[in-house]
Amino acid sequence: MDIDLDVLSHLLKKRTDEIEAIVAGTGYLPRTVIGVGTFLLDHDGNVDLLTGKQQVTFERFLKPLLERTPPRETSSEED
Repeated sequence: MDIDLDVLSHLLKKRTDEIEAIVAGTGYLPRTVIGVGTFLLDHDGNVDLLTGKQQVTFERFLKPLLERTPPRETSSEED
């Protein structure tokens, strides 16, 4: 899966309420999910660098939130 780093950054900064909602009642902390997302941002979205536990966190929480984000439309082409 190619991760749109802009969408991931937006998720971590502006949509934390969605992260809190998806982890509610699971025993996971929102900061754990945010930490995995931050790690991905720092490593250009390379999920191969995640540990097993981080991979589970990504697959269970971040991936569904990223997939539910519609592709961003650009209003103008940059030259």
